[in-house]
Amino acid sequence: MGAMNELIDHAAVDRLVRVLTDTASGGAWSNASSAGASLRNLSLRERTDHVSRGLLADLAAAGGPGDYPTAARVFRGALRDPGFTGWTLWPVTETAVTLALESSASADFEDCLQLLAELTPRLTGEFAIRRLLAADLDRALAVVLTWTAHPDEHVRRLASEGTRPYLPWAVRVPGLIQRPEATVPILDALYRDPHEYVRRSVANHLNDLARHAPETVLAAAAAWTGAADANTPWVVRHGLRTLVKKAHPGALALQGFAPASLSVTPPRLDRDTVALPADLSFEFEVSNTGAEPARLAVDYVVHYMKANGSQSEKVFKLAALTLNPGETRTVSKRHAFRQMTTRVHHPGSHALELQINGVRYAPTPFLVEV
Repeated sequence: MGAMNELIDHAAVDRLVRVLTDTASGGAWSNASSAGASLRNLSLRERTDHVSRGLLADLAAAGGPGDYPTAARVFRGALRDPGFTGWTLWPVTETAVTLALESSASADFEDCLQLLAELTPRLTGEFAIRRLLAADLDRALAVVLTWTAHPDEHVRRLASEGTRPYLPWAVRVPGLIQRPEATVPILDALYRDPHEYVRRSVANHLNDLARHAPETVLAAAAAWTGAADANTPWVVRHGLRTLVKKAHPGALALQGFAPASLSVTPPRLDRDTVALPADLSFEFEVSNTGAEPARLAVDYVVHYMKANGSQSEKVFKLAALTLNPGETRTVSKRHAFRQMTTRVHHPGSHALELQINGVRYAPTPFLVEV
């Protein structure tokens, strides 16, 4: 993630300081400037917090400790400058949230949510909003729900993305996990949004909920299917992807993948040993031996060797097919084996297994050499 860290670098912080200086004439941003000069070896999240601490120190000097209104006034004023954009707005949003949560004025909580909505078209406020959700979930969600009718698609997306239970890079909000039904009204309002940017967030949010609340997910997906537009099938399919991979009967049924009479050949591998880096190609035949057309969710499972000698599995999508009675289809795939930061391969026995409509077939073993 080294390249990602550089999204907030010395030059970016210098640009932020120039914008803030022009906005708040006479203001001194020496602490933020010093923070920008001392980012080396820090992660992106650490850089965000480091710059935010500098902004907080500068704002305290300008308006007094915990002065949220001063910060809000400065940040809103900076929006007049097109250069007030990019990843340095992450520490800006975190600064605003810190001051709002420290404020004794109740109205600052709602105003900070409004400020995030104003800032999010310049850079998403999805990370900073998490602390407001954690502080008072119901109060925050009441405001967030109103964003689903906002004319700006960035704000509508923030309503869905900022409230995802397992948003990448973001702090967890226990209430979002403990109360999976709490965000369903937001998703109900957005699943037919005209922008794919928003719909994709809705689908990812639904998929997040599937990790711990599959019945909530299925109820929402069923309701959307009953009141669908042209884009709804994709949203539902993408939102149910994890449940389908896990062979959840309700998810399979909702997508039309019913039990079927099939004949499936073992996968034929193009090699018995995979010497990294390499691709493993395989193919197989699947036949519909039943009397009715069969709609098939065809997946495959790779059983990876772990460092401790045990195996862990990962399910991969392969294809969605419809076979008429008596029809046979040859299916092929190439799977890449590369060392990556997200998956470290270990030498030893692996296996490849087919999964069709949730039913698994005998695994085929192979070796990996690293």
